[in-house]
Amino acid sequence: MYTIQMLNPISKQGLDLLPENKYSIQTEVKDPDGILVRSYKMHDMDLCCSLKAIARAGAGVNNIPVEECSKKGIVVFNTPGANANAVKELVIAGLLLSSRKIVDGIQWAKTLVGEGAAVPKKVEEGKGAFVGPELQGKKIGIIGLGAIGVLVANAAHALGMEVIGYDPYISVQAAWGLSRGVGKAESMESLLQESDYISLHIPLLEDTKGFLGEEQFAIMKQGVRVLNFSRGELVNTSALKDAIDRKIVANYTTDFPDEALLQMDKVICIPHLGASTPESEENCAVMAVTELKEYLENGNIRNSVNYPDCVMPRRGVPYRLAVNHQNIPNMVGQITSLLAKYHINIEDMLNRSKKDYAYTLIDISNEPTVEIVEKIQAIVGVSKVRIL
Repeated sequence: MYTIQMLNPISKQGLDLLPENKYSIQTEVKDPDGILVRSYKMHDMDLCCSLKAIARAGAGVNNIPVEECSKKGIVVFNTPGANANAVKELVIAGLLLSSRKIVDGIQWAKTLVGEGAAVPKKVEEGKGAFVGPELQGKKIGIIGLGAIGVLVANAAHALGMEVIGYDPYISVQAAWGLSRGVGKAESMESLLQESDYISLHIPLLEDTKGFLGEEQFAIMKQGVRVLNFSRGELVNTSALKDAIDRKIVANYTTDFPDEALLQMDKVICIPHLGASTPESEENCAVMAVTELKEYLENGNIRNSVNYPDCVMPRRGVPYRLAVNHQNIPNMVGQITSLLAKYHINIEDMLNRSKKDYAYTLIDISNEPTVEIVEKIQAIVGVSKVRIL
């Protein structure tokens, strides 16, 4: 029986994938095998030795102490792409809102309450204050071509925009999904200089905080419109205000309001609605639960932020060793040599690494003894060993 701690409400469509005869789902538990989370901040939580994996129903994991988890052999999953369509649709709405002064127009229209029969005439007299450009034919630069960036790029192209993208780390899968009409920016600088619209779709990391700052705004086209539906901290607020005051930025539309942004002109603050659709919540829950279940039961890793993807089908071999360890020389050699010493034959094996950490799956016909597991665990650099 696996014990799962649920730190936030998770869609029933996801939880239904965990059979009651194998899983106990609780909100308060001392020693869980796995954790399901959305926005709950986990940095002050004690990560018990029984904890094997954390699955975040969403893309960002800044609410999870990822590095501490890595050291303890705890795999952290996220759900890239599960909310991609919901965010894409809101970004397209953001493009229209930033161009056509729709928000200002609606607010002004409400001031006409009480004018009675004069409202239509007042509307015609006042609508000139809310003129804005069409999207068709304008150039949009997409920074980051992951699951969401690709969908935004394709949708913008379908709207008749000239689309250029920049992502030095674009995956093969993402590249296959891009429309042939999406161009490649020669550099970040050229994208910033040429674009009428700029849309951010990159993760918030230590080195991406303030990604758009004074230097970047200085080279943008006069009158550019910037959209940020990724993370608020990607944009330096002080530099943004200066760029708005200097008329470099005509509008900034974001899904991440803060006190300063709410007081700024030419800023549209949407209250973090990117993934706020029932479809998105269900998709994220199903994906997170599936990742967690597959790891706990079979040791397979898909969509982890701290360990490599490592998927090896079960082919009828009765026992599987799953070893989380540091990515250092001779680690696999030490493990396999130890198994050979105890006359345990390896039927299948897969090893993958991701930066400082690695993961090894080994299928064996003989049940490993407690002594063997303890000896593997004792190898310097091994953080967690499981028998599946």
